[in-house]
Amino acid sequence: MKMNSGIFEDYKKKKMRVSNFYGFDTFLDPGCPITPMGPFRDNIRYFLQECAELEEYTVEGMPIWSTFLVHKSKGVLIPLYTIEENVKSTVRTFCDHCRCAGWSHHLVSKRKYHLIIPADCEWKKHLDDGVFDDQTHILHGLIHSNGFGHLISLNGIEGGSRYLCGHEVMDLWDRICTSFRARKITVEDVSKKHLMDLRLLYGVAYGHTWFGRWGYKFSHGSFGIMEHNYEKAIEMLSSIELDQVIDDFRYSSRSNVMKQVIVCYRGLSNTPLITIRDLFRFMLAVKSCNSVKEKPSVAAPVVRACSSRYLMRNAPPNKSVGKEKSVRYRKFSNVAASLDSRWPVRRLEFTADVIVEALREKRKANRFGSCGMSRQEARDAARLHIGDTGLIDYVLKSMNNVIVGGYVVRRAVNRATRVLEYTIQELQNCDQPEQEKFPEPVQDCDVNPGTDAYTDVLCLYNNLLLSFAESDELNLAVRTVLDSKQFLKEWPFSDDPDDSLLRFICCILPSSSGLEAVFTKGYPPGEVVEVPLHSTIGDLKIAIESAMRDTYCIMDNLMITDIAGMEQMEDYEVLFGIVESGSELWVRGFGLDLDSELKNEGGSDNWTVNCRCGAQDDDGERMVSCDICEIWQHTRCCGIEDSEVVPPLFVCEACCTSLAPPRAQSSLEFGHYGSAALVPSAFQFGMDMIY
Repeated sequence: MKMNSGIFEDYKKKKMRVSNFYGFDTFLDPGCPITPMGPFRDNIRYFLQECAELEEYTVEGMPIWSTFLVHKSKGVLIPLYTIEENVKSTVRTFCDHCRCAGWSHHLVSKRKYHLIIPADCEWKKHLDDGVFDDQTHILHGLIHSNGFGHLISLNGIEGGSRYLCGHEVMDLWDRICTSFRARKITVEDVSKKHLMDLRLLYGVAYGHTWFGRWGYKFSHGSFGIMEHNYEKAIEMLSSIELDQVIDDFRYSSRSNVMKQVIVCYRGLSNTPLITIRDLFRFMLAVKSCNSVKEKPSVAAPVVRACSSRYLMRNAPPNKSVGKEKSVRYRKFSNVAASLDSRWPVRRLEFTADVIVEALREKRKANRFGSCGMSRQEARDAARLHIGDTGLIDYVLKSMNNVIVGGYVVRRAVNRATRVLEYTIQELQNCDQPEQEKFPEPVQDCDVNPGTDAYTDVLCLYNNLLLSFAESDELNLAVRTVLDSKQFLKEWPFSDDPDDSLLRFICCILPSSSGLEAVFTKGYPPGEVVEVPLHSTIGDLKIAIESAMRDTYCIMDNLMITDIAGMEQMEDYEVLFGIVESGSELWVRGFGLDLDSELKNEGGSDNWTVNCRCGAQDDDGERMVSCDICEIWQHTRCCGIEDSEVVPPLFVCEACCTSLAPPRAQSSLEFGHYGSAALVPSAFQFGMDMIY
C-alpha cells in the first residue's frame, strides 16, 4: 500500500502514538477505538485525550488536535483536525447556523468544536486563520458543547476530492456524531450533482433528501413552508404518471426525446415503471446503461394510485398533427366567483379591468414591439389606480386564459427574454387560438437515451420538473421543495436500565428574577446530567450546577435551590426510588449573569421577523428591515428580486398604509373597502389552493 508518505514521515518524527492512526472505514464504530458513554461535553474531551495529538501551532489562538485515518483501498493517510473554539475569546461570538436553524433561543455554549478534513491539496499544510470560512473542506462539522451542532460543508468527488466519495465522508460524520452522543445536528442542503439540486431529485425519487439516507428529516422550510407543505409537494411531484407525461409532451418539440427516454428505461426494467418516482429511482440505480448487459433486477417501488391531473397540457399545438388542441377560456367573473377570496367578486373584477386596460394601453403605444407586460409591470400599472397590492397580486395569479370584457388574457413565457408576460387578444380573434409561448428547456437534451443514465435524468429533470411544470400547482410544488433546505437529525435521549448511572435532562425554570427575558423566543434545551446510582438529591444539585457551569456562558455562578417535585425533600435523601432515571427535571436557581451579552445564540439585538409568508424567525434567506417599524421581512415576499439591490429606504406595506390613509375611492371601485395590512402572499394562496 502506497501512502502519502510526506504526512506520514512528518508525524513519525514527532514520535506520535501508534494508536493515533485508525482505519477510515471503521473509525468510531462501537468500541473502535473507544466507547464514550457520557454526554457530548465529556465524550469530546475523552476523544481528544485518547485518539488525538495536540498540534504545536494554533489557529487564532485556538488549540488544534489531529487524528489520522488510513484509507487502505485508496492508499492515503487522511488528517482529521479538531479545533476547540472558546466563545469568550473568539470574534464569532454567536452562531449564525443556530439562528438559521431556528435555535436563536438556545443559550450560548462556552465552547464549539470544529471537526475538519481539509481539501486534498491542504493535507500537508498547517491550517490557517481562514479555516472556518473555507468552503473547500472535505468535511467541516461544528458541535456546541451542549451536543447541538451543524454539518457546514461536505465535498466528495463532485466537490473536488480525488480520494473520498460523499457517502464515505457522510458515513464518517454520522459515526462521529453517534459515538460522541450528539443530540441534534442540522444541515442546509444545497448540494448539487450534474447541475441538479439533489433535494428536488432525491425528494421525487426517494421521498427524502440525499441526507435522508442517514436519518436527516425536514426541519423547517424558508418562506414559512411547513412540513405538511413539503410532504404534499413531494407526493404531488412523485405521483405524476409516465403515460400522462408522454401525452402531455405530445405537442412539444421534445416529444420524441422524452418518449424515447421513458420507453428505453421501461424496457430495461423487469418491473413496471408507472410514475416519475419509479422512473427516477430506477435510473439512479442503473447509473449507466452501458454497463448493463442484462435487465437489472431492481425492484420497482410500491406504486400509489394517484392522479396526475396537476400536469396541465399547455404545450403548443404541433401543426403537423391533424387535430389541434383547443384552449379553454373562462370568464374571469366565473373564476372570481369560484375563488375563496376575502375580497368581494366585484372588487376582483374591477382589478382585472384595470389590468386589461393597462395591457391595452401598452399594446396601443407599442404597436410594432412587444405588447406583453411582466408581472411587475402589470402590478405597477395597476397600483396607479388601486392601492392594495395584495389584491393586485391575487388577481394576477388567477389571470391565465380568462376573458375580461372583450379580451382574452394569457400568461406565458417570452422566448426572447425568458420572462413571464401577460398579453391580451380580442375575443373574436380567438376562434383559432394562437400558440402558447412555451419555456425553452433549461439545458439542451440532445441525448442518446440509454447511453448514460445521469444525462437522461438531467434531461427529465430540466424539461419536466423545471421547465414543463406549467400549472401553478406543479410550479408551486417544485418551488416548495427547492425552498426546503433545512434538515435535521436527532439522537433521542435514552437511558440504559442496566447501567450504574442515573441520567436526566435538566432544564432551568424561569423565575421572577428576570430570566423570562432570556427565554422570549422559547425555552432552551435542557442539559444531560449523570450521577451514580446511589446519589442523593444534594449530589444531583451539585452535578447540575457543574454541568450548567461547564456548558453555558451565563451560568458561571449558578446555584441550584430547588428541583421541581422535590421541594419538600432533604438534600441527604437518596434519589433511587424517588425519581426514575431518564426523566426530565425542572430546576430553579440563582446566580445567572442576565446582563451578559452572551445569552442567546440569536444575539443581544431585539430583532423581530414577521413576514407575510408566515416566517417568524430568520431562515437564512435575504431579508430587509422596515425603516419605520424595524420588522424584518423577506425581500422576495416584498417584491424585491434576488438580482435587485435593496432600496436604501424601505417602508413595509403596513407602515405605508398607516402613514398614507387610503384615498377616497371612485364610484367605479364600488365603494370603500378599507386598507389592507399584511396580506396573504402568493405562496399562501397557492398552498391553500393545492392543499
